[in-house]
Amino acid sequence: MTARTAKRVQTLCIYTALVLGAVVFVIPFAWMISTSLKPLNETMSLPPRWIPSVVQWQNYPEAIEQMKLFWRYTGNTLYLCAMTVIGTVASSALAAYGFSRIEWRGRDKVFILVLATMMIPFPVIMVPLYTLFRELGWIGGFKPLWVPSFFAGAFNVFLLRQFFLTLPKELSEAARIDGASEWQIFLHIILPLAKPALIVVALFQFMATWNDFLGPLIYLTDQSDFTLALGLQAYQSKEGGTDWHYLMAASTLVVLPVVILFFFTQRYFVEGIAATGGKS
Repeated sequence: MTARTAKRVQTLCIYTALVLGAVVFVIPFAWMISTSLKPLNETMSLPPRWIPSVVQWQNYPEAIEQMKLFWRYTGNTLYLCAMTVIGTVASSALAAYGFSRIEWRGRDKVFILVLATMMIPFPVIMVPLYTLFRELGWIGGFKPLWVPSFFAGAFNVFLLRQFFLTLPKELSEAARIDGASEWQIFLHIILPLAKPALIVVALFQFMATWNDFLGPLIYLTDQSDFTLALGLQAYQSKEGGTDWHYLMAASTLVVLPVVILFFFTQRYFVEGIAATGGKS
């Protein structure tokens, strides 16, 4: 076997593995959409039917009507997504700038300590955080879900730090010679150049907040304050059984914005991820 043939075989194996992996992930999504268009009696039929006998598009508006507070849940979720994205991007960018562009004693040791916090699972700090927020009187409101985002997370700081390290230091030095302060360098030079990495951080945080179930479950007490993830669970556990075709229709509506968002931002996503691994 020649080197060219071996390379073709290797490429074919890689693409085959990628296609098989994609199929594995697509099957549940396809089943969700299929079920959302079925009559109720076909949702649990054996053997399972992928194509409904009658396509019921009305399942979608009826699912929204069944959930009653669907649009309220959507507004709550969008509010939390906006607040957490703003807090995460702003705080993580500031922390990453300090760890990458400013020289100070013990910087690398402190950064290692920050990275070590990634190994602490959320259940370990869940009770202390709940106690803290209860003492502050925040339980039952949105503050426990968005205020912590203004205190930079280790993963996002690491991601942005790696990107900032790829930017030439000569840019900052030239700006300092011209009399620019660190704050001006950060706002007018670093941030515009870091747009792909900032979009990646924003996208990660948006998806995390949009899909978050445990946080709202712990801190929210009033059903009118529920997020979409919590609202879907409440609808599923209602008395009288679950209308699976309506639940799948509502779930499709919940998943769709994230899919659309990723579709329009995938170029920045790939650019940001590729650029963050360029320097250590």
